[in-house]
Order: sequence, then C-alpha cells, then structure tokens
Amino acid sequence: MKSVYLFLTLVSLAMLTSCKKEKVRVTPDCIWTKITAFDSTYNCAEAKVDKYLFQGETVYVFDPGVCSQADMTSEVINQNCETLGYLGGLIGNTTINGENFSSAQFQETIWHK
Repeated sequence: MKSVYLFLTLVSLAMLTSCKKEKVRVTPDCIWTKITAFDSTYNCAEAKVDKYLFQGETVYVFDPGVCSQADMTSEVINQNCETLGYLGGLIGNTTINGENFSSAQFQETIWHK
C-alpha cells in the first residue's frame, strides 16, 4: 500500500514540474477588426500583418503583399488602431513619425493569408 502512495506522489510531482508556462499573446480587438476588413480587401497571397516594437510602442504593419500594383503601401498603426503612416508605395517611403522604420524590432507575424 505504501508503494501505491509513493508511486502516486512521484507521478503527481513529475506532472507538476513538467508544466511549461506559455506566453499569453494579447492583440487588441480593433486590430482583429482591421484584419478582417484587410483580409476581404486584399487578395494577394502574401498579405500579412506583422507586429513590431517601434518608438517604444507596439505597432502593426498591414502588408498587402505583392500584387500587380507596385504602388501599394503598408499601413502602420498603433495598438489603439491609429494610423501612424504608410511604408512603401511609388516613392518607397521608409519613414514613420520622422524616424526610419528600419529601427523597428520585429516581434511576430500575427496573421497571414
């Protein structure tokens, strides 16, 4: 009987120590609303939404992908769904809020077609 209790204790201890905590990803609801609209607007296979850290805040880049139009831009919005600017386009803009977006730190792709 003691061996049964010892076995159950060891199994319980092994189960408790093997659990990994996962990061909880929180994407604002307004971003998901914009993604739904974005998905129905852009039909390019490479369309995606990337999350970056830029100028001390989380921003999202809505990249329509590569289609037949070379002048398409990628909208950059903050976590309050306020547009900060646009990247790319005919002139190849790389500046948002007076800073080159190349300084942004990629976090993850949160959506893609």
